[in-house]
Amino acid sequence: MTAPDAIGVAPEQDGTTITKQQWKWSVLAAMASYLDAGSIVALGAGLAFFQSELGLSNLGVGALAAIGPNAIGCAIGAFIGGRLGDKLGRKRIYKWDLLVYAFGILLIALAVDPVMLFAGTFIVGVAVGADVPTSLALVGELSPAGARGRLMGLTQVAWSLGPVVVLLMALVLTPLGLLGTRVVFLQLFVVALVTWALRRGMVESARWTSAARSARSVGSRVSELFRGQNLRALVWTGTIYTFWGLAAGTSGIFTPYVIRTLGAGTQAAGVALSCAGFAISIVATIFLFMRLSDRSYGARKAMWGVGALLQITAFAIYLVLPFTVPVVIANIVLFGVGAALAGEPTYKVFSQELFPTLLRGTAQGFTFGVARTLLGIWSFFVPVLAAVEIGPVALLLTAFLMVSGVVGFFFMPDTVGKSLEQIERERAAPATSAQSQPS
Repeated sequence: MTAPDAIGVAPEQDGTTITKQQWKWSVLAAMASYLDAGSIVALGAGLAFFQSELGLSNLGVGALAAIGPNAIGCAIGAFIGGRLGDKLGRKRIYKWDLLVYAFGILLIALAVDPVMLFAGTFIVGVAVGADVPTSLALVGELSPAGARGRLMGLTQVAWSLGPVVVLLMALVLTPLGLLGTRVVFLQLFVVALVTWALRRGMVESARWTSAARSARSVGSRVSELFRGQNLRALVWTGTIYTFWGLAAGTSGIFTPYVIRTLGAGTQAAGVALSCAGFAISIVATIFLFMRLSDRSYGARKAMWGVGALLQITAFAIYLVLPFTVPVVIANIVLFGVGAALAGEPTYKVFSQELFPTLLRGTAQGFTFGVARTLLGIWSFFVPVLAAVEIGPVALLLTAFLMVSGVVGFFFMPDTVGKSLEQIERERAAPATSAQSQPS
């Protein structure tokens, strides 16, 4: 039986109904996504102000985007936090890392020189990187088999809500310039502290507790990720997320900057359009992904195919149409809907389903970290590539989305409606059968 201090769905109690407690714990865990995306977009909305007020070059802007929550800082945190969450438990990570996040946010909000700005940005990146894979593992482990997509979808709603709140504030506060950006970051500081206080009452994942007690050392070595079914799952989830993330990360942090830099609209217009994109993604996630993800394998695959086509089209139109506000609107609508159907929500679901409990955080930390590292490298060059025209960036993003779409559609495994334990047994069966064959 599960210890009284553990939460979620115990392996012997898996069902299909989501309780009030599961919704509550999922919301608190999902706040990692709110703070992750909120910090990314707050930085993006304020890039132009930071650049002018603190004297950053285009390369400096790219470096700032590269080391923070959108990229390399987050990657470092994910590599470390994901593994520690598997070894020490989920609650030890998600209980304390928000204090580190709050400190980094405060540095950004009060930054008077590039040193404070870069230091705060890097600290925030590490903190959210550690929190996200651990919190997502917690949600996956407390989710019933027939409702996993709904609760993982909730984390994506939180991921999109963070930018909506941040961008609405940035839009209202645009006349204040850099001061308005500082206020936006202070909002994230307050939310982080409130979330930390509420999380203090959370306890451990029932599934992690059960797995750690029964087989702490069996099948939990990092080397197990790089063989057999685990390796195939790692390559598949890593591929779809990395190539999708290059497009999503670019869109999330650079949209207001590019719109203003290329003269398609004002800073306020860029912020408003970016906000609309996240709002569209929230609606699509709630009414499409959360309703269809748990329905059937065919529904998941159809969602992915449609979403991939929408996203490819979103950036391909920049190759044939001028970079104007109407075209930007079309890009934002297509990408917002497409990302909900064939993007991070699906990656989150499969990252919980395809790995053993004692490697779940490690695996997601690894793929999350690799994706954010490559996004960080890419972010160095986006401001330079987009300084003259959008074409080169749009061409590469279209290609990235094609890779993610094709790999996701043709190699998607069937795990709908199965408990995490059933999936693990089925994926281990081929290897067990092969080992039992006489030589």
